[in-house]
Amino acid sequence: MNTLFLVVVVIQVLAALAIIGLVLLQHGKGADMGAAFGSGASGSLFGATGSSNFLSKSTAVAAGIFFVATLGLTFIGNHHVSQSGGVMDNLQAPAVPAQQAAPAAPAAPADAAKPADQSNQIPK
Repeated sequence: MNTLFLVVVVIQVLAALAIIGLVLLQHGKGADMGAAFGSGASGSLFGATGSSNFLSKSTAVAAGIFFVATLGLTFIGNHHVSQSGGVMDNLQAPAVPAQQAAPAAPAAPADAAKPADQSNQIPK
C-alpha cells in the first residue's frame, strides 16, 4: 500500500510542476488590456476566446491528472484496512511473570528454647 501511495504522490507532484510550467509558458489573455484603453485597437477587452492551442489543452490534461491523483490520495489515505476491532487490539500484552509456589506451611522456629527473642514473631 505504501508503494501505491508513493507512486500517486510522484504523479501528483509531476502534474503540479507541469501545470506551473505550462501556465508560465502561455501568453496571458490580459496582456493586450493596455491596448484596449487607448494605446491601440483591440477586438475585445481580454483578447480572443474560443480557440485553444496545444499549451492550453496540455494544461487541461495536466489539471485533470492532478485532480485524479488528489482523489486517489484521498481514497488511499482514508481507506484503512482493519482486521480487528480497535486500537487496543493491536497492543501487545505485557509478559505475566510465572506464579511462584507459595510455601506449604511456615517452618517451626529452629530454636524454641529462647522465648526471650520474639523480634521475628508476629504479635497476636
